[in-house]
Amino acid sequence: MYNLEQLKMFIEAAESGSFSACARKLGKAQSAISQGIANLEIDLGNQLFDRSTRKPVLTEQGKRLLIYAKAVLLQTHELNSAADSLSKDQETHLILAVDGSLMVPAFDDLLSRFAIEFPTTALELHSIASPDVAALVSAGRADLGLMFCDLEFPKQVDLCFLGNLPFYAACSPDHPLAQLESVNVADLLSHRQIMLKGIDGRELAQFAPLSTQIWWSNNFYLIYDLLKHGMGWSYLPYHMAETGIAKGELHNIPLSFDHKPWNPPIDRVMQKNTTPGPALNWLADGLKSIFD
Repeated sequence: MYNLEQLKMFIEAAESGSFSACARKLGKAQSAISQGIANLEIDLGNQLFDRSTRKPVLTEQGKRLLIYAKAVLLQTHELNSAADSLSKDQETHLILAVDGSLMVPAFDDLLSRFAIEFPTTALELHSIASPDVAALVSAGRADLGLMFCDLEFPKQVDLCFLGNLPFYAACSPDHPLAQLESVNVADLLSHRQIMLKGIDGRELAQFAPLSTQIWWSNNFYLIYDLLKHGMGWSYLPYHMAETGIAKGELHNIPLSFDHKPWNPPIDRVMQKNTTPGPALNWLADGLKSIFD
């Protein structure tokens, strides 16, 4: 029966173009490479290389089987990586509860680096309204949460302040508020405001209702969609608002009472009285810098 070493010889010979180059790369005698590949051909019942030319050339069967050989070695590497991770008590699975609006580009970059650093740790990512995040983490249904600060300071979880995220007031370019050069509180009263509320009915305390008409959603991306279709106005995280403005889907409302953008604080949330593993520790530490 063929072995992994023979598969390595086959792949390296195909990629380097010769048995001699393969021998140099693997640190073996050329005769060992020739014999190993010949034995592999016998085991597989197919000729892998045409040896009638000066340099061996892959046959059609060889080209097809090369794909499977690479897949076998890749799976072997992943098996060894998983076994190594488990021997180091690395987590096999992590659940993150994240307010979707906090998925800023720096967070995407952090997750990309996490995938490289911990390739065997499965990540489960849930988009959750900020008012619902702490309860999920506290109940053990998420290992880590990312949310806008709860001003009531939930004591059932460990909190870490990460920074602030600017918000802009926005509406559709066709909305009546977009036609005004300066907007005050009185101007907002008669126009529908769309606000964030969790499934349990809790709101973000940082944002007060300024209109007599309120709609609610538990997701800022749904709010964005409502705004671009002219359903009302709302505060949106700057990266979402700027994207919408650049696309011509949103308009930045010039509020006379906001000299600077609102900057609600952001908290990282973790379970109390637990010892995080290396993957969770790495992720928790990496989050400290993405809102600088």
